[in-house]
Amino acid sequence: MIEIFGCKGNIQNIEKILKQVENLSNKYNIILQVFNADFIYGKNHLLSAVNHAKRAFAQNTNSLNSLALELLLYMSGERQIQKAILKIGINKTTNNFAFVLISKDKNEFSEKILIDVISSLNLIRDDKVLEGNIDNLKRFGISEYELETISKDKYKDLILEKVALVDIIK
Repeated sequence: MIEIFGCKGNIQNIEKILKQVENLSNKYNIILQVFNADFIYGKNHLLSAVNHAKRAFAQNTNSLNSLALELLLYMSGERQIQKAILKIGINKTTNNFAFVLISKDKNEFSEKILIDVISSLNLIRDDKVLEGNIDNLKRFGISEYELETISKDKYKDLILEKVALVDIIK
């Protein structure tokens, strides 16, 4: 089971937040990953990255020993974890957050888990931060030239292509 949602808020202590994310992951036996939503272009971006990361583990082609970290590579379209963190990791200026929750077993998530995650991190749920726009694409590294080569209704395909390319550049 996969749950994707967005939030807004202001975080000052990144280490504390990342520790809380780790604690919530352990508490609920889930994989919980948070990204800077200003680099996300729709829920399909997140779902594609999850599917690629899971497939990498299933086929033993994963670069990292953690699905959460492998997911970070695919989300960012980067091969190196340091670059991935710098690109889409949260920082003190992050106000828009994208979350991915992945069940380690086949159980469904309860609303209680989502509420606990959001309230523990003092955030407000807002899935609109996941919608993305042309600025998100440019921040992600999509060039003006790439944007000019396709129609606006195909912009999502540029991000999905970057996610898929991680398999090749690994």
